[in-house]
Amino acid sequence: MKKSIFLLFLFVGIAAQAQKKIIIDEPQIVETACGECQFGMKGKSCDLAIRIDGKAYFVDGTTIDEHGDAHAEDGFCNKIRKASVTGKIENNRFKATSFTLIKEK
Repeated sequence: MKKSIFLLFLFVGIAAQAQKKIIIDEPQIVETACGECQFGMKGKSCDLAIRIDGKAYFVDGTTIDEHGDAHAEDGFCNKIRKASVTGKIENNRFKATSFTLIKEK
């Protein structure tokens, strides 16, 4: 019985962590690229992703094609770039309220 109660609390705790939201109100500089091509994420096609503190998230609110040719020499499928973003991480995805690609020097 004690083992069952322990497992119940363990699963509830894991589920609560999965629903945790992280809000980025102030612009933050992040790495951005194609999640599949550059960050090794599982997906069906080339999709925009960001990486914060070593963890990658697919992006909602903008698409990979809105920022140029993803397969160009400096495109997201071939190169990790930097972007200034605001938004929130929810359900393991980044919901962008702003996404500004930083020009390379």
